This record gives sequence, structure tokens and C-alpha cells, in this order.
Amino acid sequence: MLATAVAPPFLVQSVALVVAAAAIAYLSYRIGLVPIVGFLAAGVLIGPNALGLVSDRELVNASAEMGVILLLFTIGIEFSLEKLARIQTLIFGGGGLQVLLATVATMAALLPFGVDWRTGLFTGFLVSLSSTVIVLKLLGDRGESNTTFGQVSLGLLIFQDLAIVVMVLLVPMLSGTGGSALAIIWALGKALGIILAVLLVARRLMPPLLERVARTCSPELFLLTVIAICFGTAWLTSVAGVSLSLGAFLAGLLVSESRFSHHAFGEIMPLQILFSATFFVSIGMLLDPGFLSQHLPLVTGTVLFVLLIKSVTTAASVRALGYSWPIAAASGLMLAQIGEFSFVLNRAGDAVGLTPAGLGETGSQAFLAASVVLMVATPQLATLGSRVRLKLEHRREVVDSTEAQEEGLSSATFAHLSDHVVVAGYGVAARHLVQVLHRSHLPFVITTLSPGGAIEAEDAGLPVLRGDSARQHTLLAAGVDRAKMVVVADDDPATAEHVVAVARSLAPSARIVARTRFQSEGAGLLAVGADAVIAEESEGIVQLFADVLRMYGAQTDDIERYASTVRHGVYHELPQTDHGARTMSPRSRNDIDPASTVTLTPAVGRCDHTTGIRGVHPSARGCEDCLRIGAAWVHLRICMTCGHVACCDSSPHRHATKHFHATSHPIVKSMEPGEQWGWCYVDEVTL
Repeated sequence: MLATAVAPPFLVQSVALVVAAAAIAYLSYRIGLVPIVGFLAAGVLIGPNALGLVSDRELVNASAEMGVILLLFTIGIEFSLEKLARIQTLIFGGGGLQVLLATVATMAALLPFGVDWRTGLFTGFLVSLSSTVIVLKLLGDRGESNTTFGQVSLGLLIFQDLAIVVMVLLVPMLSGTGGSALAIIWALGKALGIILAVLLVARRLMPPLLERVARTCSPELFLLTVIAICFGTAWLTSVAGVSLSLGAFLAGLLVSESRFSHHAFGEIMPLQILFSATFFVSIGMLLDPGFLSQHLPLVTGTVLFVLLIKSVTTAASVRALGYSWPIAAASGLMLAQIGEFSFVLNRAGDAVGLTPAGLGETGSQAFLAASVVLMVATPQLATLGSRVRLKLEHRREVVDSTEAQEEGLSSATFAHLSDHVVVAGYGVAARHLVQVLHRSHLPFVITTLSPGGAIEAEDAGLPVLRGDSARQHTLLAAGVDRAKMVVVADDDPATAEHVVAVARSLAPSARIVARTRFQSEGAGLLAVGADAVIAEESEGIVQLFADVLRMYGAQTDDIERYASTVRHGVYHELPQTDHGARTMSPRSRNDIDPASTVTLTPAVGRCDHTTGIRGVHPSARGCEDCLRIGAAWVHLRICMTCGHVACCDSSPHRHATKHFHATSHPIVKSMEPGEQWGWCYVDEVTL
């Protein structure tokens, strides 16, 4: 007889975990809840304190750690060192103040009840930390990672992840069992050294490394390399005493400096979804429904206490940096939960006899239950924060011009401007726009609420008005009624709609252009008065098919007609054209006539290397080097010194650039049909 196969125990529990998470997350979606709530509920249901389907906590905890690492890694990829540098004041100023206020407030609240100051300080540490994983996950799902509100939250969370290093080292000192100031200084020195090393690698080594790996065109090798960077960097930072989550975030920053960051993000995303779901399930498994029911008043009191302390101290910290009350209030509610690293700190305290509020095992269980409850409630708190923010912003709209003068927003400041551009917001897109306007000597003024953005613009000598672009007096002070154009570059669709509506009411004849991430958000902006909406999604599609059509010889007018239909989202009305065999058949690899003469008429004054330009004959019918090795190319360039034909930087071998480095011949010309531009490698200008 055949022996009956027995599934290994870990497989049974893994299946129970994944199936329960998927099923309950689906139910949560059907009733309008975010998946995180479903994952937490699944953990409560299958955990040892309920159905007991999963009892191997080590297995779950290991998977959860991987989920934290991968989640923070993908978040790091979406940022960059440049973005991080812009929020350094938030990290060290706002984050430091928030941790200090929350810790001191908690200790001050406990001292009158006879709690020792050391225990009060330890409890304050626990309360001051928020959940990096949950908050950043929610911001990503809601498309708010790059908003002012999202940047504020990120800055505070990064400091908390740094602060946990010091807190863990202080625990033995608070209990009187060891530790010293020298040990803390040494640990911080190691952590700082690791971080600086990571940043150096991000700038110098990571881009060429990923470039070499990507050129192998092996998806397996690329994925393994990305995972090695992720877990390797996280491990190195943990050796220095820095949290795994911060290490994983730094690893993402490493990859973000490469032009293959989007490729890496797509490869790692499926793994991140699987393991981050496990993390949230593992948090839910910590909750004991029996303890919750038996000590409901204690748990409820703890939840309300933490909610009050965290929301007030966080809002006060954000407000102290100069951000508006709407942003401060929303940030306070978003960060009102207790973080996952508080569990780590609580275990460290328990090992040396420190417990929350000095209540022993009961205090630890109450703290744990309150933490899970607040994590479950975070999506609802975030929604409440958004509503509070919108309501406060609406109230600020009705402030009259007299109050505006008291705030220093005088319309006389920019009274000399007319037919100018009002740039509402100072995000990444707006930064690029104003640089072009500034270099083109076109009049403009920036309006922004971000203190960091305003300081950056002022330091660059740009005209900037500190104020809310959705308020009438701010736009009037910027001269919107005399402006030729208003550009709204806000990442938050609701805020952008608000700004457009107010601008349209004040400037009926101005052209209003709004930027948005997704094409589906454009209808709302057009409805409230925008003349044009530039959607990143649709423009990416336009660039994609335009490049393909140009490769097949399509006419410019036809490409523009296609682009217009895509931008309006009417794919079923795409124009039908018959280009014939000549224009729509694939280009031959050998389509350049070597007997022809190629010339280039450069713009006067743009470059100092144009005197050597003359008519040249192409050296081959295609990329000379690619033809020699049997490779393919994307676009062709010709050297205007010797006539060498080579492939562009979008091609696998980038022979045009290599030819420049080998010969120092400065200027190349595009050999693509209909293109007459050239490029100077030395001056880095288009001719």
C-alpha cells in the first residue's frame, strides 16, 4: 500500500495564514475597508488567542520581518536623496520635537499617580513611536506620499526610527542594570557611519552596478541583485544598531539613484505585497480578545490617553515648524497610533523589569491591546484627519482681505506683475517649471505653504509668496487677476480642484493648467474651471506610442491626432490612417545612404565647438559598431567631425557616447527621420 503523504506543519499554518488574509481582506474590500484592517482582523481570528489555526509564532514573525524590510525598501525606491534632503528640517526638527513632547507629556501625566520617573520615561518612549509601516502604506495607497502632508509624516517617522536606537540603549540605564553614556555615543557613531556609507554608495557605486546587471537582460539576475541590496543593507545597518526598517529604507534610496529604479520596483512589488500582508496578520495575532473583554475600561482608557497625547504633541510639533493648522491636525491623527517598534522596546524593558506605567503583566497586555486597536483604527483616523484638514482649509477661505493684510500678504508686493504665471505649489513638477520660466526671462510668482519650499525658492532668488493657494487673498496678492496663466501642480487632486475653482472665480480670462498623476482625475479639474489638464499617466502613454510610430515612419500630424485622442481618453475614436508600405513598415537596419552628405546648422551662441562643423558622409548604413558585432540599436547619431554613425544612449551599447569618449569629437547629429537637432557632449546643449 502507498504511504499517506503528510503535509509538513509549517505548510498547513502558512496556507491558513494566506487563505485567511486573502478571504478577510476581500470581505473588507467589499464593505469599503482598507486591506490593512482585513489583515489585522485575519490575525486576530487565526491567532493563538482565537481559533488557534496558527501557533508557530517564529514562522510568522520571520515572515513579518521580511514584510517590513520589503515594504520599507519599496518606499525608499520611490524617494531619492534629493527629496530626503529637502525634508531634513522635518526629520530632525519636527521629529525630534514630536518625540520629546510625547515622551515628556506621558511622563508628566503618570507622575501624579505615583509612577517612578524612570518608568514614566520608559512609557513615554513607548507612546512616542508611531507605525512607519502602516502610515507609509496608507500614504502610498491614497496617493499622498509626495504631498506636503505625506512629506511631514515621513520626516517624523524617519526620526522615530533613528530614536529607537537611543531608546533601546537607555532601557538598561533606566532599570539600573547597565549601560553608559559612552555606549550610547559609540552606538550612535556606528549608526551614523553606516548611514553615511550607504549614502556614498548610493551616489558613486549603485548606478553603474545596476547598469551592468541590467545589460545582461537576465530578469533572474536583476531580481536577485535587487534583493541582495535590500537585505544586505538592512543587515549591515542592524549590525550598527539601527532598525531594520531604516536600513531597508536606505537600501531603497540606494536603488532610487539609478535609472533602473522603476524596473527594480516592479520586480520586487509582488514579494512585498505577500510579506507585508504577513506583517499585518502577525500584529493582529498579538491581540487577546479575552483580555480585551475582561479589561475593557483599562484598554479603552489607554487608547484614549495615547490618542490624546500623540495627536496633540504631533500637531504641535508640525505647527511649530510653520506648517498650517490643517496639515498639523491631519498629521496628528495619522500618527496617533503606537508603532511596531514599541513592541521591540517593550520586550527590552520587560527583560530588565520595566513595564508600561509600572503595571507589570497587566500593563504590558493593556499596552499591547491598545496598540493593536489603534493600528486597526488608523485608516479611519486618517480619513478623519483628511476631513478635518478640508474643513479647516474651508474656514480659512473666508478670511477677508483685512486679515490677509495682518498676515503680511500685501497685494502691493507683486503689483508690478502683469501677464505673468502664477505657479500654485512648489513640488517636483513646479520646481522644473519655474527653472524654465526663470531661464526664459518670463514673469512668474510661486505660491506655497511649505516653509522648506519657500526657503529653497527664496535662496534661489525666485519670487515666492508664502500662503495657501486655495485662499482668495493669497491668489489676489499674487496678482492672479492680472495673470496670463495659472499652473496648479499639486499632487493632491482634492486640493488641486480647490485651487482651480478659486483661481477661476478670480481670473475668468486666465488660462489655467493643472497637473495630475492619473487621467481619471482630470474630469474633476476640468469641471471646476481648468482649461487643460496634464496627466502624467496619459503623457507617458503618448510618449510611448509616439516613439513607436516614429520608428515606423509615421507622420507628425498623425502622431499629434493620436495624442489628442489619448489625452481626452477616447480610445475608440482613434483616427484610422493608411501610411502605406513606405511609412508603416519597419525600418531596415541598413537605411542610411553612405553617399549622402549630412549637415547641421547650429544655433548661434549656444556652443563654442560649432566652428568645426562641416558636411560629413555617413561611415555606414547603420550603427557601425553594432553592425560589426551583430547587435541592434534604437536611434542613430552621426559624428559631425568624422561622420561615424553610432547608436544613442537608449540603445544597449551607447556607441555614440563611447565614440565621443574615445575621440573627443564634441558634436553629434540625430539621424532619425524628420529630426534636425544636434548635441554637444562638452557643453551639454542641444543645437
